[in-house]
Amino acid sequence: MNPSSPFKWRHYQSEVILVWVRGYLSYPLSYRQVAEMVNERGLDIHHTTMFRSVQEYSPEIDKGFRSHLRPTNDSWRVDETYILVKGKQKYLYRAVDS
Repeated sequence: MNPSSPFKWRHYQSEVILVWVRGYLSYPLSYRQVAEMVNERGLDIHHTTMFRSVQEYSPEIDKGFRSHLRPTNDSWRVDETYILVKGKQKYLYRAVDS
């Protein structure tokens, strides 16, 4: 990818590409489902185009967001307990890093 202009020579604007890449990465949807959602909004996108865009731009998006995440370590504790929800006991799992 060209670092000076990663969206140069693309058919769609950078904002449009990033919206569908973010949609795929944020929700448990397939490429076909995201392409169908984009097609409903008036753009003719094929799911293989979506696949190529996600493969190309997701590492760059990941690099950009890593600096904003809170650092964690490899030690996790899991707390398990029963709680009362609407008169019924439910099992609650809670994971906490040290």
